Amino acid sequence: MQNSPNYKRAVLKLSGESLRGTSSDGLDWSILEYLANEVKKGIALNVQIALVIGGGNIWRGAEAEQEGMDRATADYAGMLATLINALALQDSLERCGVDTRTQTALEIRAVAEPYIYRRAIRHLEKGRVVIFATGTGNPYMTTDTTAALRAIEMNADLLLMAKNAVDGVYDSDPRQNPDAEKFDSISYIDILNRQLDVMDPTALSLCMENKVPIHVFDVFNPNSIDRILSGEHIGTLINSNNT
Repeated sequence: MQNSPNYKRAVLKLSGESLRGTSSDGLDWSILEYLANEVKKGIALNVQIALVIGGGNIWRGAEAEQEGMDRATADYAGMLATLINALALQDSLERCGVDTRTQTALEIRAVAEPYIYRRAIRHLEKGRVVIFATGTGNPYMTTDTTAALRAIEMNADLLLMAKNAVDGVYDSDPRQNPDAEKFDSISYIDILNRQLDVMDPTALSLCMENKVPIHVFDVFNPNSIDRILSGEHIGTLINSNNT
């Protein structure tokens, strides 16, 4: 028997790198299927879920800038990469029976709806998953910032920050330091003061100012999404009170 959900609405942030898997092409179809089924388990709890996806598996604007490309142009190309990922995940979600809509901050009507706040809310209320693509539509803004902004706009109860093979927030990089200590919970200000590499500082500040709790977890730990949405404490909870 499933637990009653602790949350009505959540925004899930996925990195583009999480979609790569073992594929050299940027997208691993078995990973897309896995992620779609993980989201479906959350939907089964009657929680409204929206997603924000990065594009780093296809394009990294910062790397293109280092090669001499104009930064704004490089960032716009990265926004298009997030749309490719969004459409791929939309297809996987719909193939496993989840009604999905992709909305874009950049107007690309041939393949996705434009981002319209009230329409996004309505989709969520009807039980559809909404994928927010192309970031905020502005260069120099990360998809972490997009996730924080959309969580605030959607009045989400929780921002789920999915990590790839890292199961929470540590005092140092656990992949480089085997003695790194994991936090069960930590405050926004502690992360900023310690300069921990959890998410973009702008995104973290937005969540702090608007009191949006953040749950950091390993997305490849099966059933993590529905366990968190059912109230189980896994990963690391970031909030104002460090409790």
